[in-house]
Amino acid sequence: ETCQRPWWDSRLRLAPDQENYKKNEEVMLSCPEGFQPSFTKIKCSSEVQPISHGKPVYREVWHGRDSRGGWIRIWSNVECVEVLQVVPGTLEISSTSIKLNWTCRLPDACQRMRATCRLAGPSFPPCEAEEVKGEERLHGRKGTFTCPPLQPFTDYSVTISLPPSTILFTWLVRTEETVPDKPEKLWLDPSTGSLRWKALPSCKGEIIGYQLNITTRSAQDGSFLEMERLQLNSSVTEYPLPEHSPGSSYVVTMQGLTAAGAGAASLWEFQTNSWDTPRPLDISCRSVRDISPSQGTAVLPLRPIAPHPEVVREHQLIVAAMHNGTAVEGACLGEPQPFNASRQPSTYVAAVLNLTAPMDFVLGSGTRGQGYHNAALRPGSDYMVLLRLIHRSQQAEKFTCVCYSFSV
Repeated sequence: ETCQRPWWDSRLRLAPDQENYKKNEEVMLSCPEGFQPSFTKIKCSSEVQPISHGKPVYREVWHGRDSRGGWIRIWSNVECVEVLQVVPGTLEISSTSIKLNWTCRLPDACQRMRATCRLAGPSFPPCEAEEVKGEERLHGRKGTFTCPPLQPFTDYSVTISLPPSTILFTWLVRTEETVPDKPEKLWLDPSTGSLRWKALPSCKGEIIGYQLNITTRSAQDGSFLEMERLQLNSSVTEYPLPEHSPGSSYVVTMQGLTAAGAGAASLWEFQTNSWDTPRPLDISCRSVRDISPSQGTAVLPLRPIAPHPEVVREHQLIVAAMHNGTAVEGACLGEPQPFNASRQPSTYVAAVLNLTAPMDFVLGSGTRGQGYHNAALRPGSDYMVLLRLIHRSQQAEKFTCVCYSFSV
């Protein structure tokens, strides 16, 4: 007359919750959130086994109600099945989107699924993020859900649920970093001669540092050019300008850095001891004497660039086939190619000198060394030559150049 409680999945919840049930008594089955039983309503009955010793033997069996409302024999254990599965390895995160592929294991239970993206917490100035208004109804056995356009480096929750309140899947995720905005506030502190700037907020990614390029031109020597490339950590918000003669001109570009790379650069111009509108100083290269077109040579009057030549001796002599302000900066900062007689490069290293005192150097004499060739000059050509000194430290590269220009 009764059936014992079925011992199927331990997660199953039975209502009413009893040890024994009457024949044909309907029992409701449920599972923890995110799971569903293969049958939501069951009832027990009995069936006759083959006659043993002249007597019929009865055995209890369970039936479950199918999606069409009919009762069918349950032949295996009833289990709590995960209704929705997010396909492993298909979660895609970028700086502006989140995408996932899903599969429904119980299609009857998935007809009213909804997927949403929401900000995972409040946002605060200056990194205020707008709430996402994305909600999508999911259909079928499988599909792809993509959040609407999102903001970089921001926490979002992705939720797939069944109304009114059954959560099938939830995921807290942060969008990827992207490059930062360009710095907007940079100024020269006249009392210290230092550049100062306002730290960038970590809105699009964790600020890991700043990249500065400082180009200095001397007011007294138009052939002098100094270019400094620096990478400073994120806690630094000031840097002393190189000390030069009064009226020197400075051009500064600055970029913020995140793990995604450098952001857009801001550019400023300063002129020491001048509060007028800064004006970039022109490059005026030094002249060269004793030019011999027949021999392809010219004599350069060289002087050490370093204030203490006994400390830094190695100077490079770089030859370029054209000369203007942009070309001087490009050659001073660039990486010259080895000389090739069949295809003469636009810039090449003609010599590497241990320069500790003024000297006259014969350019075009034909001497060779490791990585350089003092090739003969070509008649009818215009040349620019840079005497270059490079100083490298852990956080900076400094290229100091003096230019010479002449025609053969």
